[in-house]
Amino acid sequence: MARGTRRGGGRRLGCSLGALVLIVLLVLGIGWWLGNRGLPTGPDGPLPGPDETEQTQPADCPDVQMIAVPGTWESSPTDDPFNPGFLPNALLRTITDPLSEQYPDERLEVFTVPYVAQFRNPQRPNEITYDQSRAEGTERARAELAAVHGRCPYTSFILLGFSQGAVIAGDLTNEIGTGNGPVPADLVRGSVLIADGRRLPGEGQSPGLSPGNGQGMEISLQPATGLTQLIAGATMTGPRPGGFGELADRTAQICDSRDLICNAPLNVVDGAARFQEFVANNAIHAMYATNPDVIAGTTVPEWTIGHVNELVDAAPEIAHE
Repeated sequence: MARGTRRGGGRRLGCSLGALVLIVLLVLGIGWWLGNRGLPTGPDGPLPGPDETEQTQPADCPDVQMIAVPGTWESSPTDDPFNPGFLPNALLRTITDPLSEQYPDERLEVFTVPYVAQFRNPQRPNEITYDQSRAEGTERARAELAAVHGRCPYTSFILLGFSQGAVIAGDLTNEIGTGNGPVPADLVRGSVLIADGRRLPGEGQSPGLSPGNGQGMEISLQPATGLTQLIAGATMTGPRPGGFGELADRTAQICDSRDLICNAPLNVVDGAARFQEFVANNAIHAMYATNPDVIAGTTVPEWTIGHVNELVDAAPEIAHE
């Protein structure tokens, strides 16, 4: 009797376990069926954790901000940074104007740094020195980066500069890439430097034709900086310590091989003579807007616009509060 009772209890337990397994399989089967009918199964990717929140920022914050630094004599400290009008045919306007037309401000905001942009020399003795001009441009660009990042923590940035502006944008790229800048390196989508006076072959990426065996004038003439200070109040600061750091693969260096600013001779004696030559005649330096011999098959503005298109289009869209 006792053995029969235990055997009967085992049958009841087996039935209960079988029913439980059947219910589990049924539930799993329904879930599989619903999932394969194309019904929503939740957002793509993992749900935010308990300490994570959706990335949002104020409504006036752009997804991407471009900091554009004009070259010598192409800006003014009183110019409107969002609608510059000091020099309508400035090189960077051939890039920034089309980009501003392509994107709404909430997607790409272009800030053209307003600074004195002068270069005192024997032909322009009443202008402020290169050192003073460069310092003003750097401070204004740095302040804008810091202010936007403080208000818009998820906005990313693109740096663009020409000539004196390329030195400024390159110096900021160096600061950020080596961990000493006003924004983190991972928020900089790219940097484009056109005719950078501190260009060092092998640093950054060169989308154009090989500029030859020269280097930036500020590197070649660093040993003769006393002469350049006398001629133009210009300190030749040499190569950038640390290069572009984390931003080396995101920094484009564009230089015409005939341009003495970004491709000066390595020999300091020849470089000093060529510096005075440049002060007197900078025709090649002023031709980047139309010169077909810098980047094969296109011009510098056309290439830069296409490059920035790729950077902006790949940037995430940030929700607004």
